[in-house]
Amino acid sequence: MLPRLLTGLFTIGLAFLLSWGIAPAAIALGGPQPSLNQPAPEFSLPTNTGEGAIALSDYRGQWVTLYFYPKDFTPGCTLEARRFQQDLPKYQARNTQILGVSVDTVDSHREFCDSEGLRFPLLADTNGAVSKAYGSYLTGMSLRHTYLIDPEGTLRKIFLGVRPAIHSTEVLAQLDELI
Repeated sequence: MLPRLLTGLFTIGLAFLLSWGIAPAAIALGGPQPSLNQPAPEFSLPTNTGEGAIALSDYRGQWVTLYFYPKDFTPGCTLEARRFQQDLPKYQARNTQILGVSVDTVDSHREFCDSEGLRFPLLADTNGAVSKAYGSYLTGMSLRHTYLIDPEGTLRKIFLGVRPAIHSTEVLAQLDELI
């Protein structure tokens, strides 16, 4: 009984810290990461628009910034999304699509995008399958990881345990090195 209680308390505490963007040490708790310079795991997920699913293959010919985050409307996740939105023209100038993924529902994503004025897709990975495929899943939530995927669908860079306030700038700098 005590080990189960401690595990539950740890999970709740970790979720709280990750949602605020202050637990980069937790990155070791995710699953195995996909291999760099290999095809990125394919996926198809419903989006906040409610107009069907988005697949990674839809973005062949473009770079993709695929970022996973714990929960809509939490401080760290909101800050990270705002930074990506603020820098959206810079991503577009680099032929790069931003895709956000969490285990939240399509409705939650829709409300979050409307509330924050986000103009890039948020994908609903409600069963965590895609988060697991990318080694970005822990007990009912996505971890704060980002993956850069090149126009051919090859995984080129992995960011683990990112800091929401500066992460978009880091991604843009890495894109400049890769492009």
